[in-house]
Amino acid sequence: MDVSWTTRPGRECLVVQLSGVVDMATTPDVRQRLQEVLDDGTRSIVLDLGEVPLIDSSALGLIVWLHKQLLAHGGGAAVAGPQPIVRQVFELTSVDHLLPVHDTVAAAEAALVSPA
Repeated sequence: MDVSWTTRPGRECLVVQLSGVVDMATTPDVRQRLQEVLDDGTRSIVLDLGEVPLIDSSALGLIVWLHKQLLAHGGGAAVAGPQPIVRQVFELTSVDHLLPVHDTVAAAEAALVSPA
């Protein structure tokens, strides 16, 4: 299954909306696209996962990698709108303690603009 990818400017960030299963098969493509965004100078990203029904450990690794890359350049990452099973994966693995997980894109954007 392929992952579709759209981006749009957000509130002092880039919103990346993914649709589809993010797993071992699709993570390399997503990582390459994210690297291109980073290479273009993006420093803050909201990952909108509202259309992602399932993620695996490779997707978690990708999200942690992205978070570290952005922090190293003075930026940040946040996750928005995960479906219940995806949110549960974040909670079970404690990734939600590493980077913020929000119910909406607007809340994630606001958190990146004025971190707590």
